[in-house]
Amino acid sequence: MKKLMRIFVVLICSLSLALVNATAQEPQGTKEKKKAAPTGHAQPGKPTGKPGQVSRPAGPPGKPAEYGKPKGSAYPSQVNKPAEYGKRKGQGQVVNANKPPEYKAKGKGQVANPNKPAEYGKAKGQKQPYAAVAGKPGKAGVAAGKPFKPQHFNVPKQPNTAKAPPVKFQQGKHIEGAEHWQGQQYAAFRNYHSEWHDQGWWHNHYHNNITFVFGAPYFFNAGYWYPAWGYSPNAYYAWDGPIYAYHHLPPDQVIANVQTALQQQGYYQGEVDGLIGPLTRAAIAGYQRDHGLYETAAIDQPTLESLGMT
Repeated sequence: MKKLMRIFVVLICSLSLALVNATAQEPQGTKEKKKAAPTGHAQPGKPTGKPGQVSRPAGPPGKPAEYGKPKGSAYPSQVNKPAEYGKRKGQGQVVNANKPPEYKAKGKGQVANPNKPAEYGKAKGQKQPYAAVAGKPGKAGVAAGKPFKPQHFNVPKQPNTAKAPPVKFQQGKHIEGAEHWQGQQYAAFRNYHSEWHDQGWWHNHYHNNITFVFGAPYFFNAGYWYPAWGYSPNAYYAWDGPIYAYHHLPPDQVIANVQTALQQQGYYQGEVDGLIGPLTRAAIAGYQRDHGLYETAAIDQPTLESLGMT
């Protein structure tokens, strides 16, 4: 009986020791499995420093990959904007991709408008294109004004000598100051000199290129009308020099058209009489002065081009 009791006690003690020992040696992996999160994956290649720590997901579900970056990183370019947008603060704004390349960045000056012709769009302070300064060499040609259609005027049949006194003939007379008017369009004025010939001489040299205005003969040569001094010894001329043959009109009609064009611009206040007297010459000179032309005080091609009469 005592022997049985002793065996029973030994068995109980052995079982107790085995149970305590088994509890003390429980595997660590079992606890780690209990603590493991159900979702998520650790970032590969980056030690977390703690066993079993799970990395946070890249961002909330449903947002694109560019969202959810760690705090402090630069914002990525926005998906719906072109590549030039989305630069970091301080890098400066890019040129608007919707503007044509001829526009320059702010502060570098405005370029010339491509819809305008080449003579427009010059920088402020530059001289007007094609303008020749009075008394100085000028460029060939002038900027054409608003078109002026030629008209026919009923000018008086007799000249008003009180407003336009007759000029006297001077053999070999040259136009004063014409030597300074440069350019082929002023050659007729530089080369002009008064000549006196009889009627036969004028007919032999100019044949049918002779017309009469206020009873005075004019001959046509190289685009200009000139007084035919001596054809009629007592002929009346209000101007001794060339008159540009605008649209091949006779001298009085050319003068009347010029007077009308100057009237419309406020330079001529007199009567449209077809005479290039002192009032008309003063009006022409005033227009030429204001438009940067040589002050010929005569009807020349550059002045008519500027008036739009070409």
